[in-house]
Amino acid sequence: MVYVSLLLVFLLSYFFYFIGKKRALNLTIQQKQTLTALPDYYGYYTVIIILIPAILIWFFLLIFKSNFQEIFVMSPLLFPDIEMWSASKTGLIMNKVTNLSHVVNLPEIDLSVGDKSILKMASESELIAAKNLAGFDKIYGWANITLFIILPVLLGFIATRMISTKLNAQPIVERVISYVIKGSSYIAILITFGIFFSLIFEAINFFRYVNFIDFFFNTSWNPNRAFVINATEGFDQEALKDAFGFVPLLTGTILIATVAMIVAIPLGLLTAIYLAEYASTRVRNIAKPIIEILAGIPTVVYGFFAALSLAPFIKDVGESVGLPVSAESALAAGLAMGVMIIPFVSSLSDDVIKAVPNSLRDGAYALGATKSETIKKVVLPAALAGIMGSFLLAISRAIGETMIVVMAASLRANLTFNPLEPATTITTQIVTSLIGDVEFDNPKTLVAFALGLTLFIMTLILNVAAILIVKKYREKYD
Repeated sequence: MVYVSLLLVFLLSYFFYFIGKKRALNLTIQQKQTLTALPDYYGYYTVIIILIPAILIWFFLLIFKSNFQEIFVMSPLLFPDIEMWSASKTGLIMNKVTNLSHVVNLPEIDLSVGDKSILKMASESELIAAKNLAGFDKIYGWANITLFIILPVLLGFIATRMISTKLNAQPIVERVISYVIKGSSYIAILITFGIFFSLIFEAINFFRYVNFIDFFFNTSWNPNRAFVINATEGFDQEALKDAFGFVPLLTGTILIATVAMIVAIPLGLLTAIYLAEYASTRVRNIAKPIIEILAGIPTVVYGFFAALSLAPFIKDVGESVGLPVSAESALAAGLAMGVMIIPFVSSLSDDVIKAVPNSLRDGAYALGATKSETIKKVVLPAALAGIMGSFLLAISRAIGETMIVVMAASLRANLTFNPLEPATTITTQIVTSLIGDVEFDNPKTLVAFALGLTLFIMTLILNVAAILIVKKYREKYD
């Protein structure tokens, strides 16, 4: 019901948009005066007056709903020793009560076996708390809907009464829109910093167990060594020394991404040049949608293709010429990944090549340049920024791909530059380290944040390098 109330706010604000606009037009007729802004701006003005307070209140209620639930449910009358509980125990009991609240009022016939077992294991206090929570949620939901019907209507009438021929709504609306745009950019920046600092803090916890030098320069990766001998001794530091070596993951990531780029960049760019400069309109209208459909195929499909078709084919071909090829190879994963990335490169490159003004092409032709010379000397340099952006997106996609590597290149960290051998990547090991029933403060889990931070920095360096390259060549072109 919480999201129903938000939908009601938007619907009512949309309704009052027309009322505000209509009132502004009526005022011009009644008072025989011209408006200081277009009628649409008075509609937008009404929408702003409704949306800003309503959405702020909605977010406040959404964020603090759990606090209201805890205050209402976790009563000392039901749980006399609640003051002595730790925060984790309070949260655990609250989660249990929340789960019970979903089934406590259901009739016996609608209960599953699991629901019945949950009810049997619950104490009397927990059952009473669950019934109270179910009642609170019902009242809260209807109160929420009622509030967000009355509030927008009230704000809408206030906003329409504020409309007059002397009110210049345009600068107000434009100022609010500029604040929203700025706020959105600030939120995006804050989210980036939040991700970065969350990775840093957890990575610091990891480096308390594993030496920084050992992590980045060790060539052995075996996180299963991170075990507790006993409660007093903690982790075996000597075992951890050789458990988390980053080098095999880095080489595997670079190897598989390089194979993918060798496939994706030339084929994608050449496809884009053909579609933009040589293909007829009919061919382009057929080929471009087909290529873009390929971009929407789930990566697990490419993983199946690599594991069941491509990898055995590569193994058979290699053995036929006397080369030892593993059943799970970096080459198979890289080729499948490259095929997957071709649509991204071709589609983006095609768009930026088509965006180059025809006046540049006409000028080159007027100077006697051939079509190929025009493409090489004029079109591609003009579209370099967008093409580099497509390459950067392709490389980032290759570095961040997980499913294809899991299915076609194995999970074994192997320090090799031979694409015919198995390899793994950073992202694959991030997923692997978070799988399983392992405590959060275990180095095997915390290593995911160290790997994530490293990947974050690598991507940042990649972006900066691409910007510098584009800047250098664009200056030469300009």
